Amino acid sequence: MQTGMDTPAGDEESYDVFKELFDPIIEDRHGGYSPGGNDPDPNYVLSSRVRTGRGVRCSFLPPHCGRGERRALELLAVEALSSLARDPAGGYYALKSMTEAEQQQLIHDHFLFDKPVSPLLLASSMARDWLDARGIWHSDKKTLLVWINEEDHLQVISMQKGGNMKEAFTRVCNGLPQIETLFKSKNYAFTWNPHLGYILTCPSNLGTGLRAGVHIKLPHLGKHEKFLEVLKQLRLQKRGTGGVDTAAVGGVFDVSNADRLGFSEVELVQMVVDGVKLLIEMEQRLEQGQAIDDLVPAQK
Repeated sequence: MQTGMDTPAGDEESYDVFKELFDPIIEDRHGGYSPGGNDPDPNYVLSSRVRTGRGVRCSFLPPHCGRGERRALELLAVEALSSLARDPAGGYYALKSMTEAEQQQLIHDHFLFDKPVSPLLLASSMARDWLDARGIWHSDKKTLLVWINEEDHLQVISMQKGGNMKEAFTRVCNGLPQIETLFKSKNYAFTWNPHLGYILTCPSNLGTGLRAGVHIKLPHLGKHEKFLEVLKQLRLQKRGTGGVDTAAVGGVFDVSNADRLGFSEVELVQMVVDGVKLLIEMEQRLEQGQAIDDLVPAQK
């Protein structure tokens, strides 16, 4: 207490008001810590997305979920979503109430999950009773989405144009606790255990369940022989912009964190932001006909 009296430390706002002084000291003290965020170049990053899933305890996972359970989960989820703060305002849209054209437009715009044509989904019986009790809740601006009864009971997705990953992540962090609170008030909890974290349908999503990603233009680096090695070293993965099992079109890739388990949500998001910044630097080098060997990172 005497130390605090003799050398007043201010309050929590001091770290923000005097961040130009504090941040370099904090970074040096913590061996490389840097503030979260740092938006990637919007000339390369087209959009940002943060997604996480949740399973609801006392119900089978979607591959073995019965029709009655699925419908009960849909009702519960819609009630929870309707209780969200009015910012963001939004609404629920059941698949069975949509026209074919409406479904296709939402899929084309990357808002809605695709139809269950993947052998992985079909073989695991996740397409059982398709359309029934499936749907999407989205905010009016379509920046916050919740898929209901697709691969997982719930998938919460925040997305927006450009590379502001911090803003996209914050939107998920604000929405999830409100949804979880209502589920708990109805005596339902999300599936979680201290060994594996959140329990979701696909083992690749165990842990945080979080995938932070960007749609990024890499026409030169995407063809480079070291592209896959660089992604592996950065603990990132690539897909086409249409999702799993799709190829890049026009040099645009969906790049996201490869890990879900073993890191915190904040660490995973920052890993993507830092990795994407390096990918952009490499792309810029290649645009100028320069080598990138010196930029290839060590394994994270």
